[in-house]
Amino acid sequence: MEIILHLGAHRTASTSLQHYLRRNAGVLGRGGIEVWEPRKTRDGLLSGVIAEPGLRDAPGQLSRARGRIALHLHKAEAAGMAVLLVSDENMLGAPRRNLRDGALYAGAGLRMARFAEAFGGRVSRVVLSVRGLDSYWASVLAYSVLRGHRIPLAAQIAALASSPRSWRDVITDLACALPGAEIIVLTHEQSASRPVQRLAVMTGRPEAEMPRAHAREWLNRAPMLGDLRRAVAARGGDPARLGEGEDDARWQPFTRAQSAALSEVYADDLFWLRAGADGLATLFEETGPAKAGTHPPAGQTTRGHRNGIEERRLA
Repeated sequence: MEIILHLGAHRTASTSLQHYLRRNAGVLGRGGIEVWEPRKTRDGLLSGVIAEPGLRDAPGQLSRARGRIALHLHKAEAAGMAVLLVSDENMLGAPRRNLRDGALYAGAGLRMARFAEAFGGRVSRVVLSVRGLDSYWASVLAYSVLRGHRIPLAAQIAALASSPRSWRDVITDLACALPGAEIIVLTHEQSASRPVQRLAVMTGRPEAEMPRAHAREWLNRAPMLGDLRRAVAARGGDPARLGEGEDDARWQPFTRAQSAALSEVYADDLFWLRAGADGLATLFEETGPAKAGTHPPAGQTTRGHRNGIEERRLA
């Protein structure tokens, strides 16, 4: 049985994809695809892969998790499943930890090495969706404020804008943690609203075989500026700290210069991916996969941001 891990990332329409997978679980199962999404993975199945405070030490917790997962894998194989798709962005890390670290999934390598061991070294493919760093951090910050966290100070926002860690570093960490697994990268800008296409790429099956039901149901979108203002005011905060803008607009915590710097880093990441990612990963775009040794799009001969990354998909 082929084991595929979908790692999100957070704020790349993972919740919408998981909803689509959950609602189509029966159809997928009849086609030999078993899905483990957060309602299953966060109900104790993956507990202990990442050590938790308790009576057992980290190796003991991992050993128990490995045994538990092995039992579920055996059950899926006995049922005739050919593919297991595990979709849970929390395997990669947590947005609140990213904000605390001021960096993009700094612990991804160590975490994913433990998941590789928990699945008995059987992971054959890893799928990661990446997103423009300015809109990624803006979405993470907006969701954080909506859930009751303080509006970030200017110094914290500046630190995020100047963080040297990018998606290239995350992908490199994944390649080190799972050296035998194929790494597929999708962009949020192109694939967020296309769960059918995403599932086809993840499983390596024709898009025509993927179910269409519930493909246009979007969940967990980032809050608008008006939502944030009401949430901040309701808990006694000062909505004016969110800055200017219409209530139906997205909150943009970065200055123009900071957004431009983040966009430049993302453009460099995409350039690296389109040029083959040093053989570590394959980028799938509307034109198909970009393999090692291929060239960037026509007319793009230098690294960096050219015409702007259009934010036209899910937030």
